[in-house]
Amino acid sequence: MFDDLPPDLERLHTLRVWHAMWLARIDAKIADVRKRQTETERGRARRPRPPEWTVELGIGTGRPPVQVHAGDCYAAGRRRRAVDRDEARRLLADGLRACIHCRPDTRLNVIDLSDGPTPAPALMPLEGHRRCTPLPHRRSPNPTRPR
Repeated sequence: MFDDLPPDLERLHTLRVWHAMWLARIDAKIADVRKRQTETERGRARRPRPPEWTVELGIGTGRPPVQVHAGDCYAAGRRRRAVDRDEARRLLADGLRACIHCRPDTRLNVIDLSDGPTPAPALMPLEGHRRCTPLPHRRSPNPTRPR
């Protein structure tokens, strides 16, 4: 059936050693992949749950809270800390801004604390105001001859 193998013993031993080396490499790779998969599954199982609510913190001394977010909000900044439901409600009731993307005030039923949406600031008229300052004109070396 498989007559394509060499007829002499020396070459057959060489092929057997070569295939044994490949089987050892394949078995080692299978063991590595299994180990990696079990570590990944163990990591997923032990991963802490994301917080239900977060507070985005400002910059500077004391890092004051700036905005309340839901725990899964994509718009929350890097500087944040986890808070529980009661603290998130208290912060919103005290006037801290709610994120406009995840709407934690709606989710927490903290509604109608303000006088309505804040109006957009009016644009200042640009009377007599130039957008760019012109570059100073170059003077020609000869003052009698314009450039």
